[in-house]
Amino acid sequence: MRYNTTSNIQTTSEKYRKATTIYPVIPIAPADDIYIRTTTPDRLDKLALQFYQDASLWWIIATANNIGKGTLIIPSNTRIRIPSKQNAQDILIDLNQTR
Repeated sequence: MRYNTTSNIQTTSEKYRKATTIYPVIPIAPADDIYIRTTTPDRLDKLALQFYQDASLWWIIATANNIGKGTLIIPSNTRIRIPSKQNAQDILIDLNQTR
């Protein structure tokens, strides 16, 4: 889903690859965002499943917290901002409209 708006680039030998994906800025919604502190190592995809009922939306939490480059694991005792479900839905709608 997060690659829906990423274009394909033709390389040599008529092969294709995905272009660089530019993630949107995830605005802070003070009244709606949830803040948690991990007590044990956690995973971005499990948090996305818990809060959004969709593990594939892990990148929203990662982008909002500037984490997740190369791993889905979040160390224990890390403060994480979980953008509201409505905020996440608005981001997805905006991404799909730019397509």
